Amino acid sequence: MISVLQRVRSARVEVDGETVGAIGPGLLVLVCAEQGDTQAEGDKLLAKILKLRIFSDAQGKMNLSVQDIDGAGTVGGLLIVSQFTLAADVSGGNRPSFTGAAAPEDGRRLYEGFVDAARRAHGGVVQTGIFAADMQVHLVNDGPVTIPLRIAPAV
Repeated sequence: MISVLQRVRSARVEVDGETVGAIGPGLLVLVCAEQGDTQAEGDKLLAKILKLRIFSDAQGKMNLSVQDIDGAGTVGGLLIVSQFTLAADVSGGNRPSFTGAAAPEDGRRLYEGFVDAARRAHGGVVQTGIFAADMQVHLVNDGPVTIPLRIAPAV
């Protein structure tokens, strides 16, 4: 699975002009399932995201995870948005190919499994976009801090 994390002061996702998910301080998590991915890759990716120390401590050092920060009295939020375009391959020309992305039904199952696992494992707010919808994502990137992560299927 592929993910791009953005440390945010706030983020929201809209579909048809309506906000469907929003968080305060935390992580915007763009996530893509690739062909061959299983729930095991999603679980490993989630574990890494929840433990990644990319928030500043009292001394200004990146030493806190999303579960360590204080976002309005709770731990930091997660806004999880499906984004199959993370699997883009542009090696063959100027038009991206998305053949590496999981088939839509597999992508939906893995995305929903990832979200369910996040809701069980994370002590803070977990919000989402809508799978396969045309979404507009708004964010205030904090830092900016943007980190790509990839967990490859075991062979």
